[in-house]
Amino acid sequence: MTPGNNGASTPEDDDPFGYLYADGQAAGAQPPSGGGGYGYPGSVNRVRPVGERQYGQSAAQSAPTAQYGQVPQQQATYGRPAANHVTSENFSGGVSTPHQHAQHGGRGGGRGRGPNTRGLLIGAVAVVAAVVIGIGIAMLGGDSDDDKNTGDAAGPTASAGQSAEPSETSTKKAEDAVELPKIDAKALKLGAGVTAASDVKGAKGAGGVYVAGFNQVGASVSWTVNDIPKSGKYTLYVNYGVPGKDANATLTINGEAQNRPLNLANFAKAAEGAYEKGWTQTWANIQLSKGTNVVKLSCETGNQCDVNLDQLWLESGWK
Repeated sequence: MTPGNNGASTPEDDDPFGYLYADGQAAGAQPPSGGGGYGYPGSVNRVRPVGERQYGQSAAQSAPTAQYGQVPQQQATYGRPAANHVTSENFSGGVSTPHQHAQHGGRGGGRGRGPNTRGLLIGAVAVVAAVVIGIGIAMLGGDSDDDKNTGDAAGPTASAGQSAEPSETSTKKAEDAVELPKIDAKALKLGAGVTAASDVKGAKGAGGVYVAGFNQVGASVSWTVNDIPKSGKYTLYVNYGVPGKDANATLTINGEAQNRPLNLANFAKAAEGAYEKGWTQTWANIQLSKGTNVVKLSCETGNQCDVNLDQLWLESGWK
């Protein structure tokens, strides 16, 4: 059999535009006329609504063809187009209209596939879950704020019941705030051969007075220190002057000589013999008892004591 005599084997093989080509015209293809079919003579031109021919069924099993303009009422199978939806097979133009889509969504008496109720149900459940979670978070946050406010409100009451003893830090600050004694050398108890003088300029003591004559064995000065707040560690500072060379002395606390001599070096780097440029200071870590203590500086055998003494003072703790 030839296509010119019998047409295409199936409607899908019809070429609606065969009349436009030379081979189609030779085979007898004609342009459309008066509602007839396109293509070759004897070609298939079937008009049927969707649903009449179902997938997986033969033509014998298909539902009867409905009259043009009528919508057969048949139950749509899930996943397949509803019967009341007219597709391109109904019209030669092959394009469905908005009105037909409206029929598909709004008619069928419950038999056709309506809106996606499953999707709407899932969306509604999601919205409800989000609302419940939001309410739960808000309630938890409110409880935290309430607890915080309650704790803040209870703070002063709890503090009132605590011990009034000061902390270690506040105690240390209070001790540091206590001004420890300071003395000019002229107010010290002077030993044998030691005298007050003011010839060398630069001493910080009142009136520029300092203690001279310390450069001999047996020379000494003593300081009786009162009102030490507690037993412990203190730093002794000494302001002094040397004539451009190092010196040292023996330091005694409450009658006990320290293991190391008091360093009276030429920290000012003054030239030898330049007393006025040799003023500087030194320090030593000592232990004092609460109350009254005696600090003594002396020139003992083995010391280099060519030094002028200006001032002595104490600070809490070790440097």
